[in-house]
Amino acid sequence: MKPLPTNPNIDQLKRQAKDLLNAVRRHNADAMARFRTSLPEAAGKSAEYLAQLRLHDAQSCVARDYGFASWAALRDFVELSRARLSNPAELAANFARLAYAGDVAGGMDRSKPDQAVRYLALLLEQGPLDPWIACAAGEISIIQRQLVNDPAWIAKAGGPLNLPPLVVATHSGLIQLPEHRTGIHGIVGLLLEAGADPNQSVASRWPPASLSEPSRDHRLSALYGAAGVNHNADVTRLLLDAGADPNDQESLYHALESTDATIVRLLLDAGAIVSGTNALYHALDYDKLDTFQLLLSRTETLNEQDMGPLLLWAIRRRRSVAHIESIIGAGADPAAKAKDGTSAFILALRQGLPELAALLKRADVAEEPSEADLFVAACATANAEEARRLQTRNPDFPYVLEDAQLSMFSELAAEGCNEAVKLMAELGWPIDVRGGDWDASALNQAVFRGDAALAETLLSHGARWTEQHGYGDNVCGTLSWASLNQPKPEGDWVACAKVLVTYGMPGAARNPEDPKTVLIDGQPCRFSEEVTDYLLSVGEI
Repeated sequence: MKPLPTNPNIDQLKRQAKDLLNAVRRHNADAMARFRTSLPEAAGKSAEYLAQLRLHDAQSCVARDYGFASWAALRDFVELSRARLSNPAELAANFARLAYAGDVAGGMDRSKPDQAVRYLALLLEQGPLDPWIACAAGEISIIQRQLVNDPAWIAKAGGPLNLPPLVVATHSGLIQLPEHRTGIHGIVGLLLEAGADPNQSVASRWPPASLSEPSRDHRLSALYGAAGVNHNADVTRLLLDAGADPNDQESLYHALESTDATIVRLLLDAGAIVSGTNALYHALDYDKLDTFQLLLSRTETLNEQDMGPLLLWAIRRRRSVAHIESIIGAGADPAAKAKDGTSAFILALRQGLPELAALLKRADVAEEPSEADLFVAACATANAEEARRLQTRNPDFPYVLEDAQLSMFSELAAEGCNEAVKLMAELGWPIDVRGGDWDASALNQAVFRGDAALAETLLSHGARWTEQHGYGDNVCGTLSWASLNQPKPEGDWVACAKVLVTYGMPGAARNPEDPKTVLIDGQPCRFSEEVTDYLLSVGEI
């Protein structure tokens, strides 16, 4: 393992990677030996194979030579080494940017507490912590002294993000780390005992708002930080016991994203109102029957007008027979129809859900499906034999299908029904047809999920990275948002970037006007650090 220079420079390290790659392409024996030794995927490979490797492979090789698991790990170390030379204000700003999600810090990122603690360590090296940083880190003794010296501090906004103390504590991503959790919990209790308003809030900074120009009408409460962002039941309970309002338009909705139903129950017991919100719909975005049934039992007013769309939404979200039975039992009409006239029964067929279709048929609401719907149903269940049989009888399938039928291509991609989507592509489905919640093509849906295998299938059948979606952007924009927010835990957005580049998306160039973004085809874009590194590596060759 080679030692790093005392003051490592990331640009110099990048030049080392470029020199190494050029040497390999000249079949330099020493360079090829470095690749075979450092990169597991290069072990034992031929010179021809090594000559086809890209800059990101060379960067990984350089990182491993210096003892780091990846280029990203090496870059983070270099950044941290340089940060030691920063002044406390710069360190505090970097800490806050990583400790808080974008709606508080300004931007679209999630909090990155594992990285934030590195900057916290540097701040500790420079002396006693500022009380705002101490509040975010769970340093309760500093907050105790602060309240003695300035009791009015509990209501003051300040620190790098201009937040009131209770919001500082409850939104801090460090509460996710065991070594900081107890301290932050203690600080919340201390602030409430000292008289802090349990409904402290801050204006959202989520784009198009920003840290410098917060939203004028959208506020984020301390309760939302505990219940909806960090999903901490103990702090949620503290705030509710102190009188926090559970109807803040955010907490219940986002608490449904937690794996722990305790928080949802706490909010409901404190008076959170389900009716008139999107909570029931959002609950169906997750396959958690008990939580959904709990919400359903606490919904004050349910009528046919409410329940019909909920039934259709449950089918679109491919929920279980038990979910559908619960909704019908609560008063939904099994004969409910969408605005375009599609019945729940036909929708279940199109979604490839024969058990749900059978349940609705037993309710005596089934209609005779058309051959077109039978064709869609065969595709949705990946029944290639039946789909091809129907296509032989109807050679114009899928081109003569209605828009609602064609859009199933995108909807099934959004739900990860890869075998169905692959079959549909093979049968000639229009590759760029749009659908789903955000009017997106199947390729946009695959990249949003971080599903590189499905993206490659679609690209191999003619999909293009320039395909648009309903938010006025293309697949590159989808890659940007998804790589930053990681909507699916299993997603691999670096792999998606590689597939897109293979099929024609250009690599990135540095943006001289904004170092936080890169240029793709001349347009500024922002990606996760890993995706940015890859796109720059192919764009700078």
